[in-house]
Amino acid sequence: MNPEQLSNFRNKLLETTTFPTVYMFKFIVKSEHRLIALVENMFDEDAEIHIKESSSGKYTSITAKQVAMDVDSITNIYVKANEIPGIIFL
Repeated sequence: MNPEQLSNFRNKLLETTTFPTVYMFKFIVKSEHRLIALVENMFDEDAEIHIKESSSGKYTSITAKQVAMDVDSITNIYVKANEIPGIIFL
């Protein structure tokens, strides 16, 4: 996510979301333990995280629901996620 995309996303969140809120994050990574762990570690320990491997076993989808107190708590996770090699945002 480049800075312009992040800014547009942040503005859209501010227009459409009332905080605090439970926000759902969805990511796809290659089915490597290290990549899955990197995604899991972006979230608070009280986040609800669901992991599902694709039928071929090549990719893993990770869905996390976490309480977000403000827009920055959401965008900060996407900034961290952007550093994970090959991650796909949904």
